[in-house]
Amino acid sequence: MISTPMTKNKATTAANLGFEATLWATADKLRTNMDAAEYKHVVLGLLFLKYISDSFEELYKELKADKNADVEDTDEYLARNVFWVPKKARWGYIQANAKQPTIGTLLDDAMDAIEKDNKRLKGVLPKDFNKYQNSLKEKLGELIDLIGTIGLGDEENRSKDILGRVYEYFLTMFASAEGKNGGQFFTPRCVVQLIVQMLAPFKNARVFDPACGSGGFFVQSEKFIEHHAGNIGDISVFGQESNATTWRLAKMNLAIRGIEADLGSEHADSFLRDLHSTLKADFVMANPPFNMKDWGQPRLENDKRWKYGLPPANNANYGWVQHFISHLAPNGMAGFVLANGSMSTNTSGEGDIRQGIIEDDLVDCMVAMPGQLFYSTQIPVCL
Repeated sequence: MISTPMTKNKATTAANLGFEATLWATADKLRTNMDAAEYKHVVLGLLFLKYISDSFEELYKELKADKNADVEDTDEYLARNVFWVPKKARWGYIQANAKQPTIGTLLDDAMDAIEKDNKRLKGVLPKDFNKYQNSLKEKLGELIDLIGTIGLGDEENRSKDILGRVYEYFLTMFASAEGKNGGQFFTPRCVVQLIVQMLAPFKNARVFDPACGSGGFFVQSEKFIEHHAGNIGDISVFGQESNATTWRLAKMNLAIRGIEADLGSEHADSFLRDLHSTLKADFVMANPPFNMKDWGQPRLENDKRWKYGLPPANNANYGWVQHFISHLAPNGMAGFVLANGSMSTNTSGEGDIRQGIIEDDLVDCMVAMPGQLFYSTQIPVCL
C-alpha cells in the first residue's frame, strides 16, 4: 500500500489554499438551484474569458505605446501567442453590461466572436449563457463582478499561475459537487502526479491519453517538465475524449496554459473511432472508465489491438489495457488507473489476457492505492 504521497499532497494542498477557497465559496453561493454539472461551464467559461482578456489588454497597452504598431491588428497578438479578443468580448465591455437583462446573449456573442478570430478555439467555448440568464438572473452579473476582482492573464499573475491554481481548484470542487459523475472529467491530482512522477516524461517525448477528461495528465506533465528545467514545448501531446462537453473543457484547460495538444478535431470514442490510430507514444497515461459495459465489442471482434485476447463484451478494462499497449513505441511506457478487481479477475478470458501480458514481461510494477480517492467510486484502485 502506497499512502505517503497521498498524505503529503493533502498537507501541501491545504497549505496552498487561500483566495481559491474564498472565491469558490462565493461563486458556489451564487449557484442557487443550478446543478454543478451545468454551473461549471458557466464559471469556467467566464474564467477563460477573463484570462484571455487580461492577456490581450496587457499587450494592447504595450502596442499602444509603440507608434509603429497597430493595436487592432490580429497578427500582432497571434505572433506573441496571445489570443485576439474582439471589442465586444473584452472584459471591460462585459463587466460594464453585467447587470443588463441581456447579459447572457452578450456573453454568447462574445464567445462566438472569439472563436471566429481564433481558429484553435473553434467549437470549444461555451455558448449557452443565454439559457442560464433566467435561472441565474442577477447572479450572473454578480458572478462576472466576482471574477472581475482577480487578475488572471497579465504577466505577473501568469508567473504565479493564478489561473492554473483557480482552474484546478474549481475543477476539483466541481467534481466533488457532482459526486459520481465528476469522475468522468477529473482525476484527483495526487493520482495524476504519482503516475507522472513514476513515468517521468522526458524531452522530445510523445505523451498520449486516450481517455483524457479535462486534460489533467497533460497539465501535470507540463509541471514535471518545467520542474526539471524544461518547458512544455519539449514534448508532443496527444489525447482523445468521447464526451463532447468534457472534450471542450480539456481544450480550454490546455489553451489557458499555452499547451499545444492534438485532441482530434472533435470528441470521439477511442475504441470505435481511434483518432490517433497510427500514433506510437513514448508515454501513455490514462484513467479510463472502470468496468465499462457496452463498449462496442461485437463490432470489434477481429480488431488488431486484441493481441492477447478478445476482451469480454460487458467489461472494457482489458480492452483499455490492450489499447494502451497498441499505442506504445518499442521502448514506450504506460501508466494507468484500473479498479482493483482487474488484478485478479478470470472472467470471460480476462485471466488469460493478463497472463499473456505478464509472460511477455510488459508489467514493470503495480501500485495498490487506498480507497476514498475518487469522486466516481469509493473502491480502492490500482496503478
